[in-house]
Amino acid sequence: MVKNFLKTVTLAAMLASTSVVAMAADYTIRATANSNENDEDYDGLVVFKNYVEAASNGAVAVELFIGTQLCSKGAECLQGVSDGSIDVYISTSGGASGIFPYVQVLDLPYLMADDRIAEHVLTGDFTRKMRSMALADSGDTIRLMTVGNTGGWRNFANTKRRVAMPKDMEGLKIRTVVADLPQELVRAMGASPTPIPWPELFTSFQTGVVEGSKNGITDIMGMKFPDAGLKYVTLDGHAYMGALWWMNNAKFKSMPAGLRRVVVDGFAALQQATFASPKRKSIKAYQEFVAGGGDLYVPTPEQKAQFKSAATPVYDWFKANVKGGPEVFDALTTAVAAAEADINAGAAKDIE
Repeated sequence: MVKNFLKTVTLAAMLASTSVVAMAADYTIRATANSNENDEDYDGLVVFKNYVEAASNGAVAVELFIGTQLCSKGAECLQGVSDGSIDVYISTSGGASGIFPYVQVLDLPYLMADDRIAEHVLTGDFTRKMRSMALADSGDTIRLMTVGNTGGWRNFANTKRRVAMPKDMEGLKIRTVVADLPQELVRAMGASPTPIPWPELFTSFQTGVVEGSKNGITDIMGMKFPDAGLKYVTLDGHAYMGALWWMNNAKFKSMPAGLRRVVVDGFAALQQATFASPKRKSIKAYQEFVAGGGDLYVPTPEQKAQFKSAATPVYDWFKANVKGGPEVFDALTTAVAAAEADINAGAAKDIE
């Protein structure tokens, strides 16, 4: 009896404590991701929510809206961030390019060689540079908080043959989105860009409307593309699948400095979670691809250099045709060079 009474009192106290924390929230952040609970974006948001609510002692509450509850497309969602109906939104570079075209710099091929380089770059001043550009272009309404990852790396995949070097791409019909930059890349490789909506890609592989794509392995396996004939994946790693996390600037600025620091640290924790999640998820995806008879090819350093050389015209196109292109291209390549120097210097000490 006493034991049950104590349990009841303890539970009541816990519930009361929870209610006090909820009532004590001075700020509420409404965060949305147009994805699902199996996605890296969701992993990041869960980490963000947990960190911010705990570190602020309940002064900041974070509400998560996964899917299309608040908005469905990039431009619509970013407008929501701008007008304050949405506080936090995650987009791909393609999803934000209509408003901030220079963020497509993240899609430029072969500029960042691996995860260590990409993560070093995206945790530094390059992201702050894009933040200042976005704030200026949005009238100080949309703030870039961080850049994480959503799916690992884009690689070339196809239904026809192993691709070991650019000449093997010649003549292949490669699915792209309806955007200039990815189409320029496919053309530079000697292939034929074919814009196809994502939901139609499976049947397009089956019917031969397209013969290849440029996706991450988790997307390939999640959509069961090998069942549609996709049998060859080349780990050329031409683009890091960056995820841009935006926040309403007025909401951020309305908080005192101490809580702004909590939010910034929360986004740092989110970033690390999204860096890690694709690495883990891709292990099983690669294993399943090979076990199902898929051909997985890793280009040699010499072959990788051929891919990068073939992509050079894409850099020129970007700088000539994208607003802010030269400025952001220089910022990224400078950051990459610094990251490579720093990592290589550290590695030299570590292997002594």
